[in-house]
Amino acid sequence: WLSRLEDYLVINDQMITNMREGMEQGLVQPRVLMEKALPQLDALAVENVEDSVFLAPVRNIPDTVPEEERAALEAEYRTFVAERLLPAFSALRDFVATEYLPATRETVAWTARPGGDAWYEHQVRKQTTTDLSAAEIHALGLEEVARILDEMRAVKDDVGFDGDLAAFFDFLSSDPRFQFESEEAAIQAYEDIRSKVTAALPAVFEIFPNATYEIRPVEAFRAASSSGASYQSASPDGSRPGIFYLNTYDLSRIPNYITESLSLHEAEPGHHFQGTIQQEMTGLPDFRRFGDYYVAYGEGWALYAEYLGREMGLFTDPYQYYGKLAEEQLRALRLVVDTGLHSKGWSREEAIAYMQANSSMSDAEIIAEVERYIAIPAQALGYKIGQLKILELRARAEAALGEAFDIKAFHTAILDGGAVPMSVLEAKIDAWISDQKVALAAAG
Repeated sequence: WLSRLEDYLVINDQMITNMREGMEQGLVQPRVLMEKALPQLDALAVENVEDSVFLAPVRNIPDTVPEEERAALEAEYRTFVAERLLPAFSALRDFVATEYLPATRETVAWTARPGGDAWYEHQVRKQTTTDLSAAEIHALGLEEVARILDEMRAVKDDVGFDGDLAAFFDFLSSDPRFQFESEEAAIQAYEDIRSKVTAALPAVFEIFPNATYEIRPVEAFRAASSSGASYQSASPDGSRPGIFYLNTYDLSRIPNYITESLSLHEAEPGHHFQGTIQQEMTGLPDFRRFGDYYVAYGEGWALYAEYLGREMGLFTDPYQYYGKLAEEQLRALRLVVDTGLHSKGWSREEAIAYMQANSSMSDAEIIAEVERYIAIPAQALGYKIGQLKILELRARAEAALGEAFDIKAFHTAILDGGAVPMSVLEAKIDAWISDQKVALAAAG
């Protein structure tokens, strides 16, 4: 870890160099983003080494390490953090606050940057691994948002809510029954769902990861600006489990009706399942096991995992099914908002207003989402585009194979071999369908 931190010092200096070059070329970040980044840097650039999050490694040295070696390691590490790492963070923080922040731009779209239109279209192709244009994706997003709104109205009627959909959204976002009372209650709810999902997996899967995962709250130093949930991969040998991070900083961002869908997405059979199976495939070259991540494949799979909930016996509670729709709606909204921001001239405020009108998400979550799209153009498009492609391939396989279609074998065909561009996945599944037909014909 010390050697890795040594490398980081080079990266820290290079970031400052790159930002200065960007200032000269007029390629700078939006001010609204850097204003959010500054408190994160403040949390890292502490004055007292004892307050540094980077002391965690020496506080967790195993007792099996001899005392003399332990003391030497701790002394070396504390010196490095105090005399080299913290000053580097302070230099970065001071640069951002005094030089970079005043040079940032008021605009938020990539189209406001030199060559921004072409760059955004390139990012769209890269993140979706398709030939869809920003305009086509925007139109597709509008269709999906409308479709999901209709399903949400059906849930509203099913639970007997007296009012329109906007009032239903207000009810879901404000009624205390849909909020966790504490961090502990939230973590326990996800542990309970985990047990149900684990029991249901064998009905739809025939391959499983070896490594397990843990459910943890997001660390305090990054919680205020982090998303509602995320997943961190297990170590390749399984000695360190995967981590399903739940952001409990603002419990309104994780209402209890999304518990089932969020668990399916981030853990099993979503990110933990797909990512861990991939890195455990020792027959793949290392760059395929660890280096390849296609957003449309990885996030498309995780969103498809939410779709599997009903087939796994979940979403029997209409509010949990609404949660599934709410999570899917978020991904549909991204198609509209990301392209709206970066290809149609939408302002940050217009994007926020559109999401408020078409979802029950909290304002805090909506703001975090919109600023994410501003920071990482086109990345959020891959989720829905990938899910739609996997559903299209499943429908194609079901139509071609009829009663012989095996959902377990189909999922193996999707997961076996790891992440690939969607065009490659389509060719792979078409070949798998052909092979299935040949096998059926040979069996008579």
